[in-house]
Amino acid sequence: MFDIGFSELLLIAVVALVVMGPQRLPQAMRTLALWLGRARQMFNNLRRELDHEIGMDEVRRQLHNEQILRELKSTAHEIESPPGEAGSPAAPEARDSSSENSDQQQPPQEPPRP
Repeated sequence: MFDIGFSELLLIAVVALVVMGPQRLPQAMRTLALWLGRARQMFNNLRRELDHEIGMDEVRRQLHNEQILRELKSTAHEIESPPGEAGSPAAPEARDSSSENSDQQQPPQEPPRP
């Protein structure tokens, strides 16, 4: 990630030894390792929570898609059902169209003349 090689790490260690001295260096290294461990733990927890949330979103999306699929199937069943079938939305339409046809077959009536 940072592209730090062994020689760079060795140089940092020598500079830290010279600046801090041999008495304080072990304690500083322990403190640094503790901070790095906590940061790594927080990062892993965050990643785990995000993966969990993404998984939950995926489940919600799939449930929504299944609901839409059920609605589409019921609509397709209603469309494919015969017009005379009870509860079919096509039955009132069939009655309306038949009454329109009967109106077209009769000649228009003229109003009576005074």
